Amino acid sequence: MGDEGAEHGGFTGRVVLVTGAGSGIGAAVARGLAARGAEAVVLADVDGPAAESVAKGLGAGRAVTLDVTDAGQVDRVFDEVLRRHGRLDVVVHAAGVDDPTVKQWLADAVLAGRPPEVTARLDDEAWRRVMRVNLDGTFHVLRAALRAMRPNGSGAVVTFGSSAAFDALTGYPHYVAAKAGVHALSQSVAKEAIAFGVRVNTVAPGPTETGMAAHTPAVLREGFADPRVRPYATPEEIADVALFLASDAAANLVGAVLLANGGRFTA
Repeated sequence: MGDEGAEHGGFTGRVVLVTGAGSGIGAAVARGLAARGAEAVVLADVDGPAAESVAKGLGAGRAVTLDVTDAGQVDRVFDEVLRRHGRLDVVVHAAGVDDPTVKQWLADAVLAGRPPEVTARLDDEAWRRVMRVNLDGTFHVLRAALRAMRPNGSGAVVTFGSSAAFDALTGYPHYVAAKAGVHALSQSVAKEAIAFGVRVNTVAPGPTETGMAAHTPAVLREGFADPRVRPYATPEEIADVALFLASDAAANLVGAVLLANGGRFTA
């Protein structure tokens, strides 16, 4: 990512919070916001030391430990930001999880040349874990963001869905359902929030080189390789989409879900 703040409208003087900021796309977003002039960048992650490591490289960065599945924790972090800075201008909610166990089941099926069998084997806890982090966590963050931003009559929130919610992946029902829920939730909230000057939009990435992708079995990664489209995105490329949505340059975008999947398909 370049340092040209004007490209994305700039974030000079703004107070921003990024979840999932300890690695991958969230870390890239935090770095981009700092490079574009943010006054304060709060890096939140369930892995506090990882967030602290990223924050050390940012003059405006400060790390907090945050489990987005815990509504009380989310509210406390947002309240603390308001106490310290008096306002909150931008929230980018990049925290999320996938399911490595199910990915291995899918890989095993491919290698054995048989259809995957996931839904009948998926237990309640695996379903709830993906839903708690990806969908419940998004609700907790959206709710807290609106509570923080409404009094000032302005703000921008960016959530993260997935291209998988459009091109539903075989044998990945909990992840697909959670991300489709993120899209619908964000769009519903966007239509409500804009009346109070708060914009909500969503990025729907395709395959991206993150820590989660690094644990994807090789046979599944090969399945995403296609010489007709772009390769896996870098975290910085996806972060640039989020930074655009969070900036004044996207002032007329409300409830948008932007596909960033390298041309694998269009919705």
